[in-house]
Amino acid sequence: MSGSLKAPAGDPLARANEKSYEILQSVDDSFVAPVAGAYEKSVPYPARMALRNFIRNVREPVGALAYLLQFKPGKAFETLGRFGINTTIGLGGVIDVARAKPFNLPYRQNGLANVLGYYGVGPGPYLFLPIVGPTTVRDLFGLIVDRLAVPLAVGAPFNKAYYAIPVYTVDALDYRNAADADFKRLRDTADPYSTYRRVYLQARHDQIEALHGRGPLVKGQIGYGPFARPVGSAPGSLPAAEQKVLGPEPETDPAPAPAAAQVVETRRPAPPSPLPPPAPVFVSQPVIQPIP
Repeated sequence: MSGSLKAPAGDPLARANEKSYEILQSVDDSFVAPVAGAYEKSVPYPARMALRNFIRNVREPVGALAYLLQFKPGKAFETLGRFGINTTIGLGGVIDVARAKPFNLPYRQNGLANVLGYYGVGPGPYLFLPIVGPTTVRDLFGLIVDRLAVPLAVGAPFNKAYYAIPVYTVDALDYRNAADADFKRLRDTADPYSTYRRVYLQARHDQIEALHGRGPLVKGQIGYGPFARPVGSAPGSLPAAEQKVLGPEPETDPAPAPAAAQVVETRRPAPPSPLPPPAPVFVSQPVIQPIP
């Protein structure tokens, strides 16, 4: 058996990232998942939806600005329209009125990281950070700017700890519950860390492709956060720079994986084996011989 101990080209901190992933999973098992479950059971669904809608509404102006930077004025005005409708008729954003008829304005995620990707800025090295989770240098920079935009532009109460701590806590718990099924599927794979990296980079690529009118997310995002599509969706094609981060598809699994893992790590179908030649068919024909 032979192999290489070098980290993948796009994941130079693979060992540190994988260690951070393992620590985060331990914290999730012992603390985050139980707290998220308790939050889901103790807080009624309408209240949880109201909090989710409020957090999304606060971030709508940043998404609208991102659309303007991408020269998509139509979507920018739609996003600002959502913000205005939900802030007024929706009681400060706790009710997503704009999503329903007669407005029919769906929520769309957007931000500076998407702007950079839209104009061809590569993801950079892959990172798995405490609290943040999977990201890249480009996405981390965009996330920081997005989250600081409203507090710096508006000020209080958005720049106060008494606002930020509860909002980010609720947002994290809500995301943890929404992505629970995908987290379980990842845990069942032969190599959860590498699978998570692949899923994240594929989702980010698909999100940026959708801004160009291409790919499986053109009609809208299905999942939540890194799981833009449910884990197990057919993978798309990635540019060469991101393929280096993902690495080649493994030919075989080191151990038999459960059904969920087999869905996540999609294999290329083997070429069909040639069909055997058809068996000869004998037809009995009457033979007439002349009388001697």
